[in-house]
Amino acid sequence: MGLHTMPEEIQHPYTKFSEWKFKLFKVRSFEKTPSGNNQVANKEKPEETASLDKDTAVQKDVAVPWAEKLLLPDADLNHNNQALEKDADNLKMQENAAHLANLQQLCRICGVSFKTDRYKRSHPVHGPVDSETQELLRKKEKRATSWPELIAKVFKIDVRADIDTIHPTRFCHNCWSIIHRKFSNTPCEVYFARNNAMEWKPHSPNCTVCCTAHHGVKRKNQSSNLQMGKRLKLMAERAQKTKSVKKPALVNKNLMKKIANCKNTHLSTKLLAVDYPADFVKSISCQVCEHILADPVETTCSHLFCRTCILKCLKVMGSYCPSCRYPCFPTDLMSPVKSFLNILNSLAVRCPVKECDEEVLLGKYCHHLSSHKEMKGKDIYTHINKGGRPRQHLLSLTRRAQKHRLRELKLQVKAFAEKEEGGDIKAVCLTLFLLALRARNEHRQADELEAIMQGKGSGLHPAVCLAIRVNTFLSCSQYHKMYRTVKAITGRQIFQPLHALRTAEKALLPGYHPFEWKPPLKNVSANTEVGIIDGLSGLPHSVDDYPVDTIAKRFRYDAALVSALMDMEEDILEGMKARDLDDYLNGPFTVVVKESCDGMGDVSEKHGNGPAVPEKAVRFSFTLMSISITHGNENVRIFEEVKPNSELCCKPLCLMLADESDHETLTAILSPLIAERETMKNSVLLLEMGGILRTFKFIFRGTGYDEKLVREVEGLEASGSTYICTLCDATRLEAAQNLVLHSITRSHAENLERYEVWRSNPYHESIEELRDRVKGVSAKPFIETVPSIDALHCDIGNAAEFYKIFQFEIGEVYKNPNASKEERKRWQLTLDKHLRKKMNLKPIMRMNGNFARKLMTKETVEAVCELIKCQERHEALKELMDLYLKMKPVWRSSCPAKECPELLCQYSFNSQRFAELLSTKFKYRYEGKITNYFHKTLAHVPEIIERDGSIGAWASEGNESGNKLFRRFRKMNARQSKCYEMEDVLKHHWLYTSKYLQKFMNAHNTLKSQGFTIDPEQSSEDSPTLEETLDITDSMEF
Repeated sequence: MGLHTMPEEIQHPYTKFSEWKFKLFKVRSFEKTPSGNNQVANKEKPEETASLDKDTAVQKDVAVPWAEKLLLPDADLNHNNQALEKDADNLKMQENAAHLANLQQLCRICGVSFKTDRYKRSHPVHGPVDSETQELLRKKEKRATSWPELIAKVFKIDVRADIDTIHPTRFCHNCWSIIHRKFSNTPCEVYFARNNAMEWKPHSPNCTVCCTAHHGVKRKNQSSNLQMGKRLKLMAERAQKTKSVKKPALVNKNLMKKIANCKNTHLSTKLLAVDYPADFVKSISCQVCEHILADPVETTCSHLFCRTCILKCLKVMGSYCPSCRYPCFPTDLMSPVKSFLNILNSLAVRCPVKECDEEVLLGKYCHHLSSHKEMKGKDIYTHINKGGRPRQHLLSLTRRAQKHRLRELKLQVKAFAEKEEGGDIKAVCLTLFLLALRARNEHRQADELEAIMQGKGSGLHPAVCLAIRVNTFLSCSQYHKMYRTVKAITGRQIFQPLHALRTAEKALLPGYHPFEWKPPLKNVSANTEVGIIDGLSGLPHSVDDYPVDTIAKRFRYDAALVSALMDMEEDILEGMKARDLDDYLNGPFTVVVKESCDGMGDVSEKHGNGPAVPEKAVRFSFTLMSISITHGNENVRIFEEVKPNSELCCKPLCLMLADESDHETLTAILSPLIAERETMKNSVLLLEMGGILRTFKFIFRGTGYDEKLVREVEGLEASGSTYICTLCDATRLEAAQNLVLHSITRSHAENLERYEVWRSNPYHESIEELRDRVKGVSAKPFIETVPSIDALHCDIGNAAEFYKIFQFEIGEVYKNPNASKEERKRWQLTLDKHLRKKMNLKPIMRMNGNFARKLMTKETVEAVCELIKCQERHEALKELMDLYLKMKPVWRSSCPAKECPELLCQYSFNSQRFAELLSTKFKYRYEGKITNYFHKTLAHVPEIIERDGSIGAWASEGNESGNKLFRRFRKMNARQSKCYEMEDVLKHHWLYTSKYLQKFMNAHNTLKSQGFTIDPEQSSEDSPTLEETLDITDSMEF
């Protein structure tokens, strides 16, 4: 017998001729063995099978020589192959189980093992968020309620399509902390350093998950026979293929059909007019109900279903494809390609209505069915297929398409209304809508709809209610009490509930509108959804930094500017229309911003026991002064603030509980804000306004600072310094010798250079010489200010100086300059008593704006002259007051060129005469010395007006007027935590300055003054008008 005649079972390349000849003889001899031996072999077979089920049996079987295995009969060989396949399946299952066990110890997001955490904390990837995260999201008013939404928002990873055998189902506590820092107010922005997400792959022989789990240690149960391991692997793969072919996954079709329950709504495949091939019929039928596809959708695994069938199955059986069990979600469903829909609609079907055997196209079946008059037969099937285009939502269609889609329903509703409700179709539709809202627990909208149906109206607009609450300083409990009381008395919901007000205020606060900067702002996050943040957010911390122990809350500067611009959207568009400009112009718009910063003094609460602890506060705010657009070769101004010194236009940006004299704290809190401002100077804002993307550039002018704060932020010495002016380098003696002829010489850049000289002392000079060289700069300037005059404090300072002059004139100091302290005190008491009697001016401890305005009048001078005996001093004092009253409107008015042009032209002459009087008639007071406000008034006003056009418009009076608002809003939002209290004060102060709410409030006041009623046609006596309702609320005690 040659080699080519040998059986395949005994052909082996490593066996000798004698060995295979012996095997052949032995195999043939086994075929002739009696049946007793077969019984013995059958007895040994169960024991051998049972041993193969264990893991150790594999190694024993590998050790058996191939010669003994090949000597077994054919039946035993087949059984041995089955045992090997079964054993291979067991090994495969064990490897998969080990892989899954290792997979559950890794983080889904970063891939780090949970063993690295000493507490072994982890969180599920799917499902709702935990209570702590839910509380944080509720506080920040975020809508996300599940972990997949938060992971997709923070890490940009979609975990909804994860497979349990490939992806881990939990994530580590470190990623959980990153999510929390993302939605909480932390001092720094949260960034995720990883550029690419963790990639997860199915299990393989070179699986990184399993190899990492063993830490590189060799397995002890590795097979020593490599050839047998290869054969075992081939057998396992062959068994897997055989198993997949012979044992497909069985799905309970009957159960899915019961879930779909679409027998009476979808067309059966038996209605097809043409006998199509079975494969074609299967491709156009739903894999759940096996009917013709109605409103077909395609899953991510490329299976086709009816929309209603797949949605019902996903709701009942879980988020898996009914055909292949691949993860599937309702949001993943897509419409098939248009070509497939065209083929589907071109199929010919037989009409199922009785006594009608007409064949129609599937796309025209609905039209054919509507032509039948028999309603009974019409109810058999309800067509859902609507055409070749992807199905759109009803509300996204045009009015004509909506009528076409709802035509059948409209006919049914019309028939019901004519039969039951006397043809009132509107009442039937509104009642259906009302019942649908009640069924979904949307009772608030249902109440509004029911109020409309009853003719009561839906009450005031939420923005009007918000404006009323903010302008009347009502707390949450006070407003809710008013809301319930008015609703109980009138039976109407005139005021909106608090949750409606919170929804309305979101659009008015910074962080709502998206925007972009070109180029992007340096060291500023590109995230636009930024609301109230910590005052120290964005400040880099180091060990050597000054410890800041204060509470500060602020908006991000760019987000606040965007919110202010969107609040003025109507004013900007109306300004363009008034200037005959096209409203589609995209810019560039130039926005001039006035910055103000001032201390609010002691804002501590004066109640309770114990000593009153002073608590000082500082507010940084800004005002949009003007907006202009470049049109052609000219710059057209489309908006200009009419009342730049009003508290209604001064928008708060930062609130802090700190002392304005604390240079370190002020620097630490305002430095991030100033850094944001500096980056915005060199960038362009892209903002969609009126449906058009427009560009904005910003010009910042720091003029709203008083004398004390200018010296603080520019690094100058205090007010009692020899260098009395913040605009020039003149000393007090030089200013007294030359009262008028001075010019502005100081600047922010020069102050920085002088500070470096002061810090390094390059010329090795003495303290006095160095101080004279730097002209009073002793600290590092950190805010750039525009050299100007604070009109409000200048008026107050000059009034205090006139108050001193009145006392000295009463005591005749020009005759006796060496008066005692008791005599000076007696002069002051005499003046206070006389002013209270004649001018009704009560004595004060410290000069303020109201006292200064009443003091600086001609009537006051006439009253003071009654206490002065010398007629010559009468004339000098009256002339001095007359000159001052002629100069005052020039620096106090918002636009002196329009309001007082004659006084502006005479200002130089009046200032010269005023200085001459001070140096002659009142020489006893101003010989060798002068106050800083008199110096600025006489020397620098004309130059500043020539540069800026005004002084009063750029003053800090608006910020000063907002000090009383801080106390009222703090009382309105009294909370146990000062941190949350500051957030509420900042939020409501911002809403108070909203021009959008101001328009609502003005319109509401106009309607109230006219006695406007919500329902004037209603003649019910027990239903009061809106005016009466507001009178009720005004009389309530909270």
